Amino acid sequence: MTAENKKTEADDKEVPAGEMPSEQGVPAEEEKQENGECKLDVSEKTSPPAAKEVEFVHPEGGWGWVVMLASMWCNGSVFGIQNSFGLLFVSLLKEFGSEDDQDLRFKTSWVGSLSMGMIFFCSPIVSIFTDLFGCRITAVGGAAVGLVGLMASSFVKTLGVMYFTYGIVFACGCSFAYQPSLVILGHYFKKRLGLVNGIVTAGSGIFTVSLPFVLSGLLESVGLQNTLRVLCILMVVLILAGFTYKPLLPASPVNSQTGGFRLSRVFNKNIWKSVGYRIWAFGIPAALYGYYVPYVHLMNHVQERFGPETNKEILLLCIGITSCLGRFIFGSVADFVKGANKVFLQVISFLVIGVMSMMIPLCHIFGGLIAVCLLMGLFDGCFICIMAPIAFELVGAKDVSQAIGFLLGLMSVPMVAGPPIAGFLRDKLGSYDMAFYLAGIPPIIGGILLCLIPWVEARNKRKQKQESLSKEQDVSQKMLEHEKAQEDAKNKIGDSVL
Repeated sequence: MTAENKKTEADDKEVPAGEMPSEQGVPAEEEKQENGECKLDVSEKTSPPAAKEVEFVHPEGGWGWVVMLASMWCNGSVFGIQNSFGLLFVSLLKEFGSEDDQDLRFKTSWVGSLSMGMIFFCSPIVSIFTDLFGCRITAVGGAAVGLVGLMASSFVKTLGVMYFTYGIVFACGCSFAYQPSLVILGHYFKKRLGLVNGIVTAGSGIFTVSLPFVLSGLLESVGLQNTLRVLCILMVVLILAGFTYKPLLPASPVNSQTGGFRLSRVFNKNIWKSVGYRIWAFGIPAALYGYYVPYVHLMNHVQERFGPETNKEILLLCIGITSCLGRFIFGSVADFVKGANKVFLQVISFLVIGVMSMMIPLCHIFGGLIAVCLLMGLFDGCFICIMAPIAFELVGAKDVSQAIGFLLGLMSVPMVAGPPIAGFLRDKLGSYDMAFYLAGIPPIIGGILLCLIPWVEARNKRKQKQESLSKEQDVSQKMLEHEKAQEDAKNKIGDSVL
């Protein structure tokens, strides 16, 4: 019995070292596992192979170029329609209201504000769906919902129903289609991510340039309802574009864990541990209370100041061209700006956009208004194109989906509130001057607040570096102590044999 017991004990001892039966260093590994302090050393030795398995190399091209074009179409179709709402706004005033209604502009501006706001408001939910179901399913389903909402809006006869069909259903579908188009780019690009984001977000600039002229012709020839039906073609193509979002990043860490871990991944708290991200997530919404006001009310302001015969579409053309140009330029520049210093590009953008908004009422010559729109579009493109690269810098690739989602969700509040407030001021004061003056203040305040992020991130990096150095020193000291203990044990065994 004693021999059998010894044999079983020996077998039990061989179990911890069973992962490396062919190596001669098994006894040393067994001693490390029996020592509580040195158990970390074994995990450290076995961790590099696992890390190599998870390590992912971005293709930096290939099918990624097709995905880039599909994402570009998504940005163009979604935000091209939103940025051209100023023309739809004028048609909605004629279609659903009368000049006797003192609150007409306030009520009508809610259609565009709800639409833009819901795109961002749904983003936290979209990020959860993207993590659970992937970019392809989320984008295709969202585009289909957007198509239904836009088609339903073409049959609406009252402003209240338009709030639901266009402001909620269509916008929610656009939100589910839009965010995966940003996340999927991180599967294919890393070194060129800034440039690719610039190209993708330039899609909205290209559509903003072209759509106003198309919409003006359609609204005059076929009316508002048929114009909305023509826009449904963009959503059909968007459904097809979503099928190109083939995911590449491994999803095994989420699928292989317990239900509790999956729940924590659905509601990711890691992004809020970054102080820089917290400042960013609240600083940008603070800057956006006046951001969308020109896109909604500028067309009506021009019509009131310069007359209905003025070629007001040229202003959207100027914003669209320079916005597209800005995304290319600043997207490329962002690749050469290290770390969180990319935020300074957004700071400059907000300061210029704020000043240009205040300049709109001061422009009594149409040429001056064109110059303002050119500058506003250029730095609008800068602000948009570097959102995703900054998110990657602040939280990392693993958490970027929900980081972008929660940011866009917080952006929904100022997006919804800004234009109706401007419309209310116009109805009460008789002009848009005060509305544009006040619209320029939040971007300046938000830009100043964002200046804290690079300083906070630099301080955190210094702190992490010091902690890692101290940990390395502790580990090396423990290893020396362990080696010394092993030598002492060998000497004792030698003495006992002698």
